[in-house]
Amino acid sequence: MNRYLAVLSGLPPERWDAYLTENSGLPGPRANLALADAFATVASRESIVAHANSSDEYLRFCGTQALGMALAAEPHDAELIAILRERASDENWRVREASARGLQFVGDARPELLCFIAARWMRDADPYVRRAAVAALCEPRLLVTEAIWQCAMMSCIVATASITNTPLAARRDAGLRNLRQALGYCWSVVVAAAPDRGISQFERLRASADPDVEWIVRSNLSKARLRRLMVNA
Repeated sequence: MNRYLAVLSGLPPERWDAYLTENSGLPGPRANLALADAFATVASRESIVAHANSSDEYLRFCGTQALGMALAAEPHDAELIAILRERASDENWRVREASARGLQFVGDARPELLCFIAARWMRDADPYVRRAAVAALCEPRLLVTEAIWQCAMMSCIVATASITNTPLAARRDAGLRNLRQALGYCWSVVVAAAPDRGISQFERLRASADPDVEWIVRSNLSKARLRRLMVNA
């Protein structure tokens, strides 16, 4: 990221878009995350909001992720939270992922704010928004903070319940499938971060006969980080 920081810092802001686009890595399998991180570090609030509202996929990705950096600096900025929530349900999957990454920036600087936002988002009717909250929380570097671990575990429980409480016929919804996919790895991440407490919660999950919960359990047990723990439990 240091190279990109140096380049962006040396360019006038009106030339950033051309540089971001040229070095985006798109079209392609992976967007340039290091460049997006550099943008989040140097951009002003005004530039961040403008990019979050861009019609260009990568510029929108950069702006959305950077909302979290701006929010960490201005934790009472309701507009930033509102835009970040909107992007959590964006039609573009990269932008939805950028919303979760933005929340992780918040968690790096202000764990209590991440937990506050996540608790609100877990009550959101949109499963894409719930997915962003869970994905943001279940990040190993953040789970070393006790408050975030507690919030992550509760979010996994609540998000899973939001699926099981939905009639089977309605579970083909794309947002719910996306949430289920996230839970297919998130449980293993949060359990591995504190197995002395997490394994018991996962064992309760294993007792369910719900078909989607059974899928979530199988998916998590396929992860080496959890499989090793369950063998030794």
